[in-house]
Amino acid sequence: MKNLTDEELMSRVAAGELDCMRVLFERYQAWIYNFLLQMVQNRDVSEDLTQSTFYKVMKNRSSYNGGRFTPWIFQIARNLAMDHFREARQKMAPMDGIPEIADTVDDGDQLAGLKQALLKLPEADREILIMSRFHGMKYLQIAAVLNSTEAAIKVKIHRAVKKLRTVYFESVEI
Repeated sequence: MKNLTDEELMSRVAAGELDCMRVLFERYQAWIYNFLLQMVQNRDVSEDLTQSTFYKVMKNRSSYNGGRFTPWIFQIARNLAMDHFREARQKMAPMDGIPEIADTVDDGDQLAGLKQALLKLPEADREILIMSRFHGMKYLQIAAVLNSTEAAIKVKIHRAVKKLRTVYFESVEI
């Protein structure tokens, strides 16, 4: 089973071979968790959202149409993260300022500054940078997740990097 592609495994899961889901879970659990952790900046929430992602994959397995698996599962994770943000906004009053980073950074002020700058970006820019730079997703995969074109994704990433650079260097003390 481990030599099958993600798409072959998911097609088997959709056909009722649920044991194949274990292999997909092993391949994607850490990747999805890290993606969500970068998005929500909370380990407990990321664990819950990761579990919900795989639950949704199982629940909606019959809707898998044989397309690329990676964009499909990341779209599920992304939608859950967006739902989480919407629910959090409805429960809380508007926040003044930027949310603090939960974990302490031992790699120095530069990494901490970069994380703070990343948090200052709009959600869409932060999300696309996390997918491309932190998770190494290809432009075509990101385009599939965001329902866009590869060319548009290249432009969005370029603009997001430019914004991140500006925000980062504005916050660095000289």
